[in-house]
Amino acid sequence: MIGAEQQTDSMGEEGPPSLEYIQAKDLFPPKELVSEDENLQVPFPALQGEGVEYLGRADDAVIAISNYRLHIKFKDSVINVPLMLIESVESRHMFQLHITCKDSKVVRCHFSTFKQCQEWLRRLNRTIAHPGRLEDLFALAYHAWCLGSSTDDEDQHLHLCRPGDHVRQRLQMEVKRMGFDMQNAWRVSDINLKYKLCSSYPQQLLVPVWITDKELESVGSFRSSNRIPVVVYRHQRNGAVIARCSQPEISWWGWRNTEDEYLVTSIAKACLMDPGTRFTCEALACSQPRGEGPDSSDSDFDSSLTGCPGPDANTAPQKLLILDARSYTAAVANRAKGGGCECEEYYPNCEVMFMGMANIHSIRNSFQSLRAVCSQIPDPGNWLSALESTRWLQHLSVMLKAATLVCSAVEREGRPVLVHCSDGWDRTPQIVALAKILLDPFYRTLEGFQVLVETEWLDYGHKFGDRCGHQEDAVDVSEQCPVFLQWLDCVHQLFKQFPCLFEFNEAFLVKLVQHTYSCLYGTFLCNNGREREVRNIHNRTCSVWSLLRSGNKNFQNFLFIPGHDMVLQPVCHTRALQLWTAVYLPTSSPCTSAEDAMELYLSPSVQGDELTSRSLDRLPKTRSMDNLVSAFENGVALTRTSSDPNLNKHCQEGRTAHGLEPMASVGGGAAPDSPEDISPDTGLESDDSEVEPVTQTPPTTPVEMEQREEGFEEAEMREEICLTTQPLPPIALEQGNPHFPPLPLLTPLLHQALSQTTNPRFLPLDCHI
Repeated sequence: MIGAEQQTDSMGEEGPPSLEYIQAKDLFPPKELVSEDENLQVPFPALQGEGVEYLGRADDAVIAISNYRLHIKFKDSVINVPLMLIESVESRHMFQLHITCKDSKVVRCHFSTFKQCQEWLRRLNRTIAHPGRLEDLFALAYHAWCLGSSTDDEDQHLHLCRPGDHVRQRLQMEVKRMGFDMQNAWRVSDINLKYKLCSSYPQQLLVPVWITDKELESVGSFRSSNRIPVVVYRHQRNGAVIARCSQPEISWWGWRNTEDEYLVTSIAKACLMDPGTRFTCEALACSQPRGEGPDSSDSDFDSSLTGCPGPDANTAPQKLLILDARSYTAAVANRAKGGGCECEEYYPNCEVMFMGMANIHSIRNSFQSLRAVCSQIPDPGNWLSALESTRWLQHLSVMLKAATLVCSAVEREGRPVLVHCSDGWDRTPQIVALAKILLDPFYRTLEGFQVLVETEWLDYGHKFGDRCGHQEDAVDVSEQCPVFLQWLDCVHQLFKQFPCLFEFNEAFLVKLVQHTYSCLYGTFLCNNGREREVRNIHNRTCSVWSLLRSGNKNFQNFLFIPGHDMVLQPVCHTRALQLWTAVYLPTSSPCTSAEDAMELYLSPSVQGDELTSRSLDRLPKTRSMDNLVSAFENGVALTRTSSDPNLNKHCQEGRTAHGLEPMASVGGGAAPDSPEDISPDTGLESDDSEVEPVTQTPPTTPVEMEQREEGFEEAEMREEICLTTQPLPPIALEQGNPHFPPLPLLTPLLHQALSQTTNPRFLPLDCHI
């Protein structure tokens, strides 16, 4: 590495340091420490490039502000919050700092004097100000200091801070995996090379093979922000595809564009030319003489069908579904701004449906209401009605219904779907990415989920910089909205209903929420791929996937059953959804106002063998678990305790013997990977980035850094699964349907459990997978 060496001139004398070396040490210089007490020591090991700027005392606590985090160390707890995760700070009751975070957490810190409180308020407001330039974000300083620290660590750091080939070569690998016919139906267009057509689209676009680049240019002039319809997913069995775009610019004048109409209808025709493996298998079966097929004894095909001709020009393609995420009223109102929606009269063989999803302003207001409800001290007596009034779960329900509709159209009906909203970078990726999770088990794996986020959110221009509030000079708060967090919440809902069909666990999702805002990694910086390429983000920062990689056992779901190609049919009703307590409620039980400032999070000392009775009280309780099995064996009538949330005696009726049903809970709650993982990342109380105040060498890799911050320790833990029931999905699954086969482990286990109990309305809690 040139940056770790000095240049040598022709006379053999050492010259000045290289440019890279200067950038690593001088471009991000550490600031001078301002300490209120000379005897105070920094209570945490700093990361590479991290420097503590302010150090002082609060009531029974040590408070420190670095260029990356706010750290408050109480006697028996630690609060550790990345600065870019903080949304606002204000002074309350003269002596209290009230800190509101973008992921809904609220931190309170008390001071002994009003003057001291105001001084720390001023310091914190200055450090959390919107960055004036990209270099003010800690991700760049951390990466530069790691590379300039030691030549020996350079190769290891570069290896660990980069995503794998499955991310870097995602388009080529996805086209091959999904089986696109690149000869007769589809092609990859380079019209957006160097982002000359659309700055918020990737440089290569998948379109029907007969659509020319000149026609794509014409379509771009008709779609908002030049975001033309492009294909992002193909169903391998029936060939149906999912495409995405932005709204057409119809305006009040009712403009039309023949090239746009041709491109939309061509997507359905291309699906007919590339019908998928299901048609191929049927064609092969039909080509066999009657009586020679493997299932000929059960065949009821008419002899006139044995020819089974392939698709030709005379075959009508499936009717394409245009799914508009907005309401019809909002879509028509957009015509006043130059937008609008497709008219079925001008798009033959297409159907337009409106989903009525709220815009970013309504979602932002809903999230702020949710944060206010979740941060109330003490616990409000009208908790359920207050939660309902935020409408957060209702918004999740609408998103799930929209994704389920796309999934049903593609899987059951074999119809191509085109999804858009207004601009195509907020509600559109929510629906498309969620539908792909429902349809394809690949996206429920660790690697597949990374590809999904990189493709649908980063490649297609979700404005992370504006929505998360870490873009330079992002002073327009109306542009901020937790769109990605809302989508992750829906993924969490799917994980709760299908806990055995995701390779990652809840800690993975919680950690992804944190680092969406933390700016420790460069993955979610800037607003689109063009900005990230111009600013060389890939080579100047670490990737978050270096932490959330498939080899990290802390994020693996040990209940995962690989090899299943299930299509998920979730329950979308609001009553079936759960509040994501691991994110919105750092504590699983209410704190009193007296203990709130001290015990929002548990300290590392409470996490090991020294779990106190108070911390154990906050764990999910299942007091009826010990005597449930013996009660069944002895025929004793069961008395259910109110603390056991795992049994639902009202949902047993109507349960089908076959078909995939969502599971309500696992082990009574979101169990941590190990006893040391009791943190918000796993749904419990401890701070999600705790560090112990011991002298250590600074970590040089993202993994090493995270291990020190989180206090992750490997430990074996016995996980239990309880089979409970949920209301059936809106569309009942047919018995024997090859496209929805039952889980081979869950169904026999269910029959066995029912056969061993005298009361079929209850299932034993200790059945294992």
